[in-house]
Amino acid sequence: MTNPQLDIRQLAPLEVVAAAHIGPYAEMHAAFSRLAAWLDEQGQFGPDTQCLGIFHDDPEAVPAARLRSHACFALGEGTTALALPGQFEHLTISGGPYAVLIHRGPYARLGESYRWLFQEWLPASGHAPAEAPSFERYLNDPRDTPAEQLLTEICLPLR
Repeated sequence: MTNPQLDIRQLAPLEVVAAAHIGPYAEMHAAFSRLAAWLDEQGQFGPDTQCLGIFHDDPEAVPAARLRSHACFALGEGTTALALPGQFEHLTISGGPYAVLIHRGPYARLGESYRWLFQEWLPASGHAPAEAPSFERYLNDPRDTPAEQLLTEICLPLR
C-alpha cells in the first residue's frame, strides 16, 4: 500500500438503520440495495445520510459463506425514530478511539488496505483492537464515481 493515510480519531456513537447479510462480504450489495430501496420509498434520504458497512468477522478466519455483516445508513437525527419492518433493525456503532484508514480505489481492493492495517500498522502501532467490529464509511457514490476514485474510511475500534 503506497502512502497510507491513517489517523487516530475519537468517534461519537452513531445510530444506523441496518440490513443483516450472511455470506461473502463482496456480495453484501444486495443488502444495501434492499435497505436503500425501502428508505427511498419512505423519503428518508437527505443531505446528512451516510452509507456504512459493519463487518463482524475476519474473512481469513471464517468461511465466506458464514461471514456476518450489516449494510447500514445513518440518517441523522431521525434514525432512531424511524419505524422499521422486520427485515431491518436499529444498531448503534460504538463511540471511542478508532484508527481510521482512507482507502482510495475499488472496493475489490479493500482487502489490501485491511492487510496493511492489521498486519503492518497495528503490530507496530502500540495499539490494540477493541472487542467491537470494524466498519467502513463510504465517502462517495459508486454509481457516479469511477472505481479508482472511490474513497472509503476503514474504521478499526481501539482499546
